Amino acid sequence: MDRIDAMTAFVAALDEGSLAGAARRLGRSPAAITRAVALLEERLGTRLLHRTTRALHLTRAGERYLAACRAILAELAEADQLAAGERTDPRGLLSLTAPVTFGRLHVAPLVEELLEANPKLEARLLLVDRVVSLIDEGHDAAVRIGHLPDSSLVATRVGEVRRVVCASPAYLAAHGVPRVPAELAGHRIVSFSQVTDNATWSFAPGPGGGSRKQVNVRAHYVVNGAEAAIDAAVRGRGITRVLSYQVEEAVAAGRLVLLLEDYEGPPLPVAIVYPEARLPAAKLRAFVTFIVPRLRSRLAALPVSSAAKNLSGRE
Repeated sequence: MDRIDAMTAFVAALDEGSLAGAARRLGRSPAAITRAVALLEERLGTRLLHRTTRALHLTRAGERYLAACRAILAELAEADQLAAGERTDPRGLLSLTAPVTFGRLHVAPLVEELLEANPKLEARLLLVDRVVSLIDEGHDAAVRIGHLPDSSLVATRVGEVRRVVCASPAYLAAHGVPRVPAELAGHRIVSFSQVTDNATWSFAPGPGGGSRKQVNVRAHYVVNGAEAAIDAAVRGRGITRVLSYQVEEAVAAGRLVLLLEDYEGPPLPVAIVYPEARLPAAKLRAFVTFIVPRLRSRLAALPVSSAAKNLSGRE
């Protein structure tokens, strides 16, 4: 088995979670996959994997080597596609990832349109509320919300979303409407742990100016998913803080009311990111070309805060 085949086996083992899974995927025997990994470890003079009966775990050297293998295999695949003329004809599997709610509302419909327009293209869309390593987990591109750290990824900004505070009309009728952030301290709070701090919420200075406002809130109910927090708020369980697109439907239907809009902080950028490559595959180029203008249009149509409207009126 040559080195490229061994790299392919190594990557497949990590993707499938086992040597047996890699063997099934590649149509080889488990013994052949084991020999391939052993060949790489012998050549490199270091262990790449810790093997147990239940799982494979990368060593530190294995983590670095896996990323290098993915990059090398991607370059080879792109070279094959170039020779076969695929750069002008998108085809193959496009692997994408996006946040759960944003992906369901805005990314999935566009991916379906892309597939309709390109019959030879297939797609796999992973919706998950965490930052996915594109190279380590084998994805072609991602939609990211938030400020991006410096990296080797290419990023194209498509718009922005806001952090918003909201509650149901029934809750506000029973407990009152907070007019300034400090009043949140006396309210029941439903906390979405991946967007908000359970102890402190930060706000912009607001109409009176001054410094940013830090409010200590006591979370009455803590969940780890936006949809659960929103559902609880709709049922009148308290005030929650999520991202604007996550409550767009509930606000439009009158099930939730936005609060403290004058104190919202700066919006969060939304971007398409993908690994830099000398020979971008046609499937990736087709995705970026298709989705960027359409996502920009969708995000531009989202409601803006009253603070942003007031600022626009003064300019």
